[in-house]
Amino acid sequence: MKYLSIIKPGIIFGNIVTLCGGYFLAAHIYGFAFFSFLSSLLGMTGIIACGCVLNNCFDRDIDRLMDRTKNRLLACDKLPIKITLGYAILLGLLGFIILYVGTNGLTTLIALAGLVTYAGAYTLWFKRSSVFGTIIGAISGAVPPVIGYTALANRLDLVALVLFLLLFCWQMPHFFAIAICYKDDYAKANIPVLPLKRSLRYTKFNMLIFTVLFVIATLLLPILGVTSSVYLIGAILLGIIWIALSMWGFFNTDDRGWARKMFAFSILNITLLSILMAI
Repeated sequence: MKYLSIIKPGIIFGNIVTLCGGYFLAAHIYGFAFFSFLSSLLGMTGIIACGCVLNNCFDRDIDRLMDRTKNRLLACDKLPIKITLGYAILLGLLGFIILYVGTNGLTTLIALAGLVTYAGAYTLWFKRSSVFGTIIGAISGAVPPVIGYTALANRLDLVALVLFLLLFCWQMPHFFAIAICYKDDYAKANIPVLPLKRSLRYTKFNMLIFTVLFVIATLLLPILGVTSSVYLIGAILLGIIWIALSMWGFFNTDDRGWARKMFAFSILNITLLSILMAI
């Protein structure tokens, strides 16, 4: 159970949901193939798990400083670091082998770029040193739906680009909401998130901008003719609600309460959109 908890099953599930959205979107165009679908799921589960374990290993020093992470197993030295790193490498290798055998080289390269960006550029450097760490993290986080799409399409095209932009823009208000909720924790660990380096109002303004950009990106898929009218109606309704909720942040008096609502709705939003892509 200890080694299961450090792969962060919740994060894996969230990423797999968006991967499925991208895959079934491609299936509308290229047809469904069970073997590549299963390979995408299993391969990316291993790769994402690898990234999460590496994150636990590399962040154990700052995890000890924050209330919400101080009880993580590696932060408490309850797991041997060498064995845990070997566990991460094994998960990654299995994931890449399954992904390569079951899909294609392009998809495998995209997954590798996502892992290197997350575990290397984001976790080891930008997260600790720059307010732009959120952007770097969002780059790697936008990879799963692209992987789902290219697993079938085996090419990067406008649809793949829109999927990337869609999830990239979604992550910014999602992450900023977390930063507002746990601002004091990030201050203890000296992590330069936007609410600490700039004002809350400036952070809310950025959240609103990226929420609007996200909604625009969701509406590009129907313009490209790859989604149904059901998706279009759902995307419009969800977009209106999220923009309204984002604007409410400028008028409410409970910033943390509002940020929790933004965070919760962001998860509901991307989950429903991924389902609508598959319809």
